Amino acid sequence: MSDPEIEDLVGDGSPSFKHVLSCVFGVRDHESRAYLALLEYPGSTVSELADALDRDRSNVNRSLSTLREKGLVERRRRLLDSGGYVYQYTATPVPEAKRRLHDALDEWVADVHDAIDGFEPDES
Repeated sequence: MSDPEIEDLVGDGSPSFKHVLSCVFGVRDHESRAYLALLEYPGSTVSELADALDRDRSNVNRSLSTLREKGLVERRRRLLDSGGYVYQYTATPVPEAKRRLHDALDEWVADVHDAIDGFEPDES
């Protein structure tokens, strides 16, 4: 299956939150699942999240990097008593994610309206 795109939402009368998240932000299904898992397990490390999702740590790490780029996940460094540190990840709160989704969708709709308004058939 190809990656979901915002155009996939057109005609879908009742898309799931996960589908909207995937389409609007251009993230893959497994990245959406990582975001939703972090809502359930805030402050998780890559290892903990990999266990919760039953996925390889390197794949989870890539998902988290993508989600951080999209502003959907925050990372904090926690110092370990034994020395060193570990990163803990927390999902952007749902109200903020919803606001970002609305903003991105509104921007896309405005672009579509501009494309429609700017259309002029060739007069050749």
